[in-house]
Amino acid sequence: MNEDIRIHSWPCSYYLDTSKQWIPGKLSLTPVSIRFTADKTGELLVDFRLSGISEIKKESSHLIFSSLTILEKGTKHWFSSLHPNRNVVFNILEHFWREQLLCSQEAGAGAALESSKGKELTGMLEGSQKRLEDTAKVLHSQGEQFDNIMRGLHKIEGDMDVADRLLTELESPSWWPFSTKLWKTPLEAKPKESPAAPAAKTQEGILLRIPVILTHRTDSNAKPGKLTLLPSGLEIWDCNSQLLQRFEARDVDDIRVHTPYEISIRQRFIGKPDNSYRLLAARMPEVIPILEMQFSKKIQFLEDALGFAGARKSPAADLGTSIWQAATGFLGAAANPGFPSGSEEGMDKEQLQLQKVSQEEAKELRQV
Repeated sequence: MNEDIRIHSWPCSYYLDTSKQWIPGKLSLTPVSIRFTADKTGELLVDFRLSGISEIKKESSHLIFSSLTILEKGTKHWFSSLHPNRNVVFNILEHFWREQLLCSQEAGAGAALESSKGKELTGMLEGSQKRLEDTAKVLHSQGEQFDNIMRGLHKIEGDMDVADRLLTELESPSWWPFSTKLWKTPLEAKPKESPAAPAAKTQEGILLRIPVILTHRTDSNAKPGKLTLLPSGLEIWDCNSQLLQRFEARDVDDIRVHTPYEISIRQRFIGKPDNSYRLLAARMPEVIPILEMQFSKKIQFLEDALGFAGARKSPAADLGTSIWQAATGFLGAAANPGFPSGSEEGMDKEQLQLQKVSQEEAKELRQV
């Protein structure tokens, strides 16, 4: 993975402790690090890895000015005058920081050190997962018990209906030669409750669900949420698990891949503004190949995405499946040399050269 790619940058001011003054510049985020560069001198004043961060907080400098603090190896870094606002920067930095902590060493984009906070958080997640599994087993057994109880109740109800009919006939006068069934109309008979038929609508399977930072239309406030990929389309949820938008496959007009970590989805309308979402996520490289298979004619790769993927130069009409399929064939050939990555007719010389790679290069591309 290219660690030098810049995912996002924001104009801000950094408090330089040595000179006791605020330095204007730009705060940049890469897949594995955070950097700050001064505007006047171009000097790189801050450069540390996400895995070394212990805490990201919103604070106030001089009790007035809103600031963002990052605690890294016992050193607190202060950033103020953040544009467009502090909440946007905080949400994006916290998202990539958490994803860096949750990922393992093999898929950690070359992180050399793992902070104690990351180990603690991973342990908590493993414990929570085990508790959820135990709870699911208990709930399953309780559900079976409830089913048995309901079957018993239905049997008791049926026996009571039979007993009621027999008692009614026994209570009839001995001189009455007819049964009570003669004047009992069908409306008087108690209809038996038939068990409810199961819903015919089957729940659609989920291909992939990842946390994202989303922006709606021209709104500059980036908020945390989730992206869910389905076989028939995709769904966008907010942080409160409320469905914001569901896009069917026919509703999506175009998908633009700005970088391997940022995409935009748009639905056009006539006579009213387009419905568009911009999504930023650390796990977006896992989503893009699936989107390309679902929306092969609607997806467009911009220049930054092509440069990062290391794909060969191609005209705009050829952008799309060739990029990520080349990477997929690259991985398949490296991992399984005997397995063909595509048809022999469509395989050109460049694809044959891509198959001759080392295990280290295949592992690095698999992480991407």
